[in-house]
Amino acid sequence: MILYGLKTCDTCRKAEKTLRAAGYAPEVVDVRADGVGADDLARFLGAFGGDLVNRRSTTWRGLDDAARARDPAALIAEHPALMKRPVIAHEGRLYLGWGPDVQKALLG
Repeated sequence: MILYGLKTCDTCRKAEKTLRAAGYAPEVVDVRADGVGADDLARFLGAFGGDLVNRRSTTWRGLDDAARARDPAALIAEHPALMKRPVIAHEGRLYLGWGPDVQKALLG
């Protein structure tokens, strides 16, 4: 299991703590510090499309209209904090966020 997120993100920390308590040992990738590889980013965009962009973030609000209109892959590569978090890769599947649907899928 790999959890892609930010070490400063409360939701990512909550997800990691809950997953560890449930017996998982997620590898945590900080998308700002470690980056997101082009292959991983393409896989995430293939699975989630434009939903991968966090349009509620302060980073998004700071962009002008021209920047917001750019390709999501280019935006996230330039501003990793724009990626909605966490993205969890587990047993060949990808999960976005830490909502009840993801928790039910991973925790039962």
